[in-house]
Amino acid sequence: MDASSKEETWVGQPGPVFTLTDLNGQPHSLADDRGRIVILNFWSAECPYAKRVDQLLIPWLATQGDGVALLPLACNANESLELLRTTAAQRGLPPVLWDEHHHLVEAYGAVTTPHFFVLDGQGIVRYQGAYDDVSFRQRTPTRFYLPEAVEALRAGRLPEVAQTQPYGCAIVRWSESE
Repeated sequence: MDASSKEETWVGQPGPVFTLTDLNGQPHSLADDRGRIVILNFWSAECPYAKRVDQLLIPWLATQGDGVALLPLACNANESLELLRTTAAQRGLPPVLWDEHHHLVEAYGAVTTPHFFVLDGQGIVRYQGAYDDVSFRQRTPTRFYLPEAVEALRAGRLPEVAQTQPYGCAIVRWSESE
């Protein structure tokens, strides 16, 4: 099964559960946020797309209250722990979880940074894809898919758009020979 067909299967399905450590070694479990809307953000310290989205996401998240949790997932093999810590602090991110061995990248089928998955309070994936509709040809967003999905869930509805094509930097993995 290729990554794109795997992605398509997650909307409407329970998201894979996990426990990962943050950048300071503290464990965090998806189960800790049961009952809240959870935003999984496959994230990179070096990707300019992730940086642009962080600048939109963090102020917006501050308006959402305790009912919404953001779990940034550092997932690039080439980014050092020091770089991740420094960048996360500079951007004001909540604890960043470290998917050092790509278990969640593989489980969710994430392909880019950023790549978002929004889970409802029961852990069902209700949206996956991009933050907004920016593209190579359209540099200014006209639609903000991730906030729309969260707002729909907060209102007790399913998102109008449940899946979009993520865009950004390819997730860096080490080869088996390294």
